[in-house]
Amino acid sequence: MTQNESEIMKMTISAIALALAALAGSSLAASPAASAPAADKQPTAQQTKMTTCNKVAGEKKLEGEPRKAFMKDCLSADPAAAATSPACEKSADDKKLSGAARSSHIKKCVADSK
Repeated sequence: MTQNESEIMKMTISAIALALAALAGSSLAASPAASAPAADKQPTAQQTKMTTCNKVAGEKKLEGEPRKAFMKDCLSADPAAAATSPACEKSADDKKLSGAARSSHIKKCVADSK
């Protein structure tokens, strides 16, 4: 091995050692103790609404465009509108509406009920 190759090998080993030290330091910073205060944070109103809407969409087994339409309506609805929504959704179910027609019907129904 030449002197030049030996220097390259030393520099490579030093770079690897530094990278490992940096990784070890970052993994210590990301330990559970460091992230514990973040776990105490309460979800925002929008996050709670998203969780609720997602759960309802799952219970209704909605997929594709009907799910998108439902989620859009659910997330944009105010709490008072959400209370009247089941009757409007039943009406849409009775009429066998889907997609944009269903969304439009529910939106109009909710607006009329106010």
